Amino acid sequence: MASFRRPLLPGLMGLAVAVGCSGDQRSDETPVTATLTQGSSLTANDAGPETGQDSSGTTVAQTTEDGGQDTTEKLDVGGGTGMNSGGDDLLGCQKVDLIFVVDGSGSMSDEQGNLLAAFPGFIDTMRTELDQAEGYNIGVIRTDGNDISCVPGRSGVLVTRNFALGSSDATCTPYASGARYMTQEDDLNEKFSCAARVGIGGDGDEQPIQSLMAALSSPNTDVGECNEGFLRDDALLVVVIITDEEDDHETEDEACGNVPASGSAGEPQDWFDAIVAAKGGVEGNIVVLSLIGPSVDPCPPLDKCNGGMDGAEPAIRLANFTWLFTHGHVGPVCGDYNPFFLDAVGDIKEACEEFVPPG
Repeated sequence: MASFRRPLLPGLMGLAVAVGCSGDQRSDETPVTATLTQGSSLTANDAGPETGQDSSGTTVAQTTEDGGQDTTEKLDVGGGTGMNSGGDDLLGCQKVDLIFVVDGSGSMSDEQGNLLAAFPGFIDTMRTELDQAEGYNIGVIRTDGNDISCVPGRSGVLVTRNFALGSSDATCTPYASGARYMTQEDDLNEKFSCAARVGIGGDGDEQPIQSLMAALSSPNTDVGECNEGFLRDDALLVVVIITDEEDDHETEDEACGNVPASGSAGEPQDWFDAIVAAKGGVEGNIVVLSLIGPSVDPCPPLDKCNGGMDGAEPAIRLANFTWLFTHGHVGPVCGDYNPFFLDAVGDIKEACEEFVPPG
């Protein structure tokens, strides 16, 4: 079965988004703009960077946050690296590890509500479509180290207790697994609602990819550590990122008078390499769903320079990271998540059917 990248939201076709804080005072630089196209490529018109073509003939241009050209080749969406091509050995996945990276900063109350509303339909549809998969590990992590339930201050720790302003303000365990993640044996509507409502008291320097990389690597995955047992070699990994701001290295101008946010270390290609390494080097065994900016309908620009709470900041780096994956999809963080999730299930099913067992 050929792999593909679905245009999950046709309304994103050809819409341009400006990068930068709405109060940015830079006057000597040309603003970077990006176009999100139905073919899931990202092009920039800042000084007209060159574009290349992948092996399918699709034009590809990736842009760094400072307007420079990222020369990393996108994967051929006609067939992913390490994917089964069909035949008698097409066994499919038997397990799914599903991790949600949820922004807990001050502007995320509505978005967390949207996630909780869409989750039941998403997980029920996935379990119906992936009828051969029997074991689900489900976890939630924050975009900062604002956790005291395992190792205080450590990034990427699975959520078992929420305490911040606007959160569920509850202990979500015990889970049926006896560990720090949920399974299909839990009352998922209740337990997920407790864990995913992380609140709005988190760090404004969102680092979703730093948290994700930490969640899937040592020391968190070691025996006796916070996330022991969550990530399994023989499971399909599905990552869901939900944030209304970019994961970037801010300049002083972009910080709007605040301390510049450092963002996650590295660049999108580094992030991609780290996540693929966590899955034994088989990128086709990973699905990434990112609900992020662009600042287009239904996401107006986030006026973070003036304490804005509505809308979203364009997230070019997060989009580029997501689109490096054969099974990578981007949708708007504002509004109803149900269409995005339900449409994505088809590609999750394809990734499951083409799952490459370890070894």
